[in-house]
Amino acid sequence: MVPFGVLLHAIGGFAAGTFYLPLRAVRGWSWESGWLINGIFSWLIAPLVVAWLVVPDLPAFLAAIPPATLGLTYLFGVLWGIGGLTFGLSCRYLGMSLGYAVALGFCAFFGTIVPPIHAGTLGTMLGRLPGIVMLAGLGVCLLGIAVCGVAGMAKERDLAAATSPGGSAEFSFTKGLLVALFAGLMSACMSFGFTAGAPIAELATRLGVADLWKNTPVLVVLLAGGFTTNAIWCLLLNAWHGSFGDYVGRTAAPTAANYMLATVAGVTWYLQFMFYGMGATQMGAYDFGSWTLHMAFIIVFSNLWAVRLGEWRDTRPGTLRLMIAGIAIVFLSTLVVGVSNYLAGEESTIHR
Repeated sequence: MVPFGVLLHAIGGFAAGTFYLPLRAVRGWSWESGWLINGIFSWLIAPLVVAWLVVPDLPAFLAAIPPATLGLTYLFGVLWGIGGLTFGLSCRYLGMSLGYAVALGFCAFFGTIVPPIHAGTLGTMLGRLPGIVMLAGLGVCLLGIAVCGVAGMAKERDLAAATSPGGSAEFSFTKGLLVALFAGLMSACMSFGFTAGAPIAELATRLGVADLWKNTPVLVVLLAGGFTTNAIWCLLLNAWHGSFGDYVGRTAAPTAANYMLATVAGVTWYLQFMFYGMGATQMGAYDFGSWTLHMAFIIVFSNLWAVRLGEWRDTRPGTLRLMIAGIAIVFLSTLVVGVSNYLAGEESTIHR
């Protein structure tokens, strides 16, 4: 069962590490046009289709959710959507290698540290071994981000003297670092959103929805909030850049192909959550490692793609080694945090 869970997490990580790839192939559109079409499928259509298949009478179910729960879950989705938007921008300015490594590093850091700070339990946690190990893992994460930062600055210098097919025209380490930092902070709101949406999952269970799918209707509400943020921003950019014509073929761009690529990106993005949820149910006593595995597989697959696409082709060998070292350290930090979760679970079992 556990090996099957790891396989499902690997598939989810592959989806998350791959979804941006089709967007890179969009031609002749402004960035916001491709991102909006991607968002329609990843945050609206795919969640609704899956929820429609697993939740009996979905419209009635959504109408039965208490307004306070619905509103709070949606609000956290709106805030998380800002993180999703800026994550896309971090990949735009840093490329897939640094974009994923830095943004996910900050996401892991804030996603781990913010919930206990909000709950007022951080001090208690740090007084025990699991909390100390967690803090060590976060320190390793920040070290990895710093090494990635040095690699990013070196890449910026290297690309100043060469043109890279990996996107040097838009590469900007400073912009990318700032948006990745902000993306990681705002992405912590996804955790709060699932907490706020717990009554929705409980209602789904009472209506006979299997545990495997109970968070599906929570995602419908959360991702609708994320879509709202992204849609508003993209439409504002469309107005600013005069790019509304992208959607109706008023440019020389391959409109049908662009729609197909953005759709594939959106559906692929949603698959990460579907397989993550399925994988977590198969891990049994090792469920503590689910988030760690998810983050680790995303980092691995996104960087395999980046190397394949030649993002670092015009950099010096030393710069490439720095990038690999930084990503390896971020990867290691997720394992250390996973160990802290395991120790916390063991400690809880002993004190029962």
